Amino acid sequence: MLPAVEEPLVTRMRRFGETIFAEMSQLAADHGAINLGQGFPDTDGPRSLLDGATRRIQEGVNQYPPGPGRSELRGAVAEERQRLHGLSYDPDGEVYVTVGATAGIASAVLGLVEPGDEVVLLEPMYDSYAGAIALAGATRRPVALRPDPADGNRFTFDPDELRAAVGPRTRMVIVNTPHNPTGTVLTPAELETIADVCRRNDLIALTDEVYEHLTFDGVAHTPLASLPGMRERTLSLSSAGKTFSVTAWKTGWATGPRPLIRAMQTVNQFLTFTANGALQLAVADALREETGWVRQQREALESKRDRLSEGLRAAGFTVLRPHGTYFLMADIRPLGYTDGIEFARELPRSAGVAAVPAQVLYDNPDEGRHLVRFAFCKRDEVLDAAVERLANHTG
Repeated sequence: MLPAVEEPLVTRMRRFGETIFAEMSQLAADHGAINLGQGFPDTDGPRSLLDGATRRIQEGVNQYPPGPGRSELRGAVAEERQRLHGLSYDPDGEVYVTVGATAGIASAVLGLVEPGDEVVLLEPMYDSYAGAIALAGATRRPVALRPDPADGNRFTFDPDELRAAVGPRTRMVIVNTPHNPTGTVLTPAELETIADVCRRNDLIALTDEVYEHLTFDGVAHTPLASLPGMRERTLSLSSAGKTFSVTAWKTGWATGPRPLIRAMQTVNQFLTFTANGALQLAVADALREETGWVRQQREALESKRDRLSEGLRAAGFTVLRPHGTYFLMADIRPLGYTDGIEFARELPRSAGVAAVPAQVLYDNPDEGRHLVRFAFCKRDEVLDAAVERLANHTG
């Protein structure tokens, strides 16, 4: 029998408890609150996608697919990269299917980063990055995104801070654009700054592009891999979950040069091995046939962003209107609050609405202590009900 231990969790993971998204969702459930915290839509994706998955399951596509993923999906991903961005990837060796982008990110970090290495990334950050880096025994070097003086609705970084974050042990830069939680879409100039740092310091770039199709106001997403000298050093992750409103499907993919794909695959085969084959086939069809649905979804989300932004402003928040993703950031200081965690934990009980405090997504929490994140990927009537509750609470 193993001896009793007070804390059996490995040391490097002890600072990680339940994710903030799970905590806020539970508070929403406990208080019957409208959940604008966790980023999942409350409507389904295109009918053809759902029917395609059902049909494949009923036809018997229920056993292990190939480890790298079904050739149909790998081919569809390669076609999309070429069509949209002029990036050429060989489906056999340069495209790899994962159990959502999150598993791909973890496998990439574990396969490419040594214990003691450093990883530069932008904060606030999606929380899985910190967990993956800790599992690898590496160290985070965050660079803060702050409101852009030239455009108060978006966030940007200081190029000098980015350059200063790179040291002799730096191995990787993680780039998330469109960015969760700020909703910022990095500009070509900002991406070129990152690319220059990677080229000068021989760094690997890991890009999280799951919101690549969800950009607004005519703002376009630019893959970092499309910049000069970056394809050979960039591993890019995306997925079907956000694009097609099927977040529970956990069907993602990576594109990149063979050595980076091989490193990720070497780890991933011992974690999740492979992803649901029936869903892969349905997603492959949707990538080719449902571009119109994606465009309509993007337009609908842009309208929802405006709807929630206007309502939050009327309720007294200062709103930073995003150019992409499911999310917007709101400043709580005009309401007399200074601590986002305190505000977010009180809100489900006092107002019947749940949000996510941004400060938990920073290594330097003071940078975002006054900000909370709201998700607008909900039906209009849900957004309207949330705004009415908030207005009654703050008014």
